[in-house]
Amino acid sequence: MSTVILFNKPFNTLSQFTPEGGHKALNEFNLPPKVYAAGRLDYDSEGALLLTDNGKLIKKLLDPDLNHPRTYLAQVEGQITQEAIQQLENGVIIKGYHTKKCKAKIVSEPENLWDRNPPIRYRANIPTSWIELTLTEGKNRQVRHMTAAVGFPTLRLIRTKIGNIKLENLLPGQWKIVEEKIF
Repeated sequence: MSTVILFNKPFNTLSQFTPEGGHKALNEFNLPPKVYAAGRLDYDSEGALLLTDNGKLIKKLLDPDLNHPRTYLAQVEGQITQEAIQQLENGVIIKGYHTKKCKAKIVSEPENLWDRNPPIRYRANIPTSWIELTLTEGKNRQVRHMTAAVGFPTLRLIRTKIGNIKLENLLPGQWKIVEEKIF
């Protein structure tokens, strides 16, 4: 029987067990032994990260041909437009690559969202807005590159769902054993 863990990775934490360059890593969160991250989440991104001791599952989660969905909340600089949302949904060109179509929508600021430490930079004359994106591919820093390509740089990025597994009320640094099917 394999173990699957959903972990809410805090901001400024590496998606690996070995600390590097003075950065926090997964070794600080009392995770079960012999589990490994099934994918990664950038150091400056937060939210859902799956860990498991099942090598076949890790391989499946990392296989780009399987197109498993991942959902993100992004706080972007400026008041995002419906035109920008449409561009994101159709795919944009980042670093010479045309991203796959995705789902995107404007959402309200989440009500029960934890504070980030440090908080995002605040500018009185520049509003921010929130979008939800569901991608089926995972290029390096893809959401950040995509929102920048349509003129709305990402200020905060939180992965809220991997396949069917939702972050829900798990706070940063907390984890739980996953019982439900991922896909």
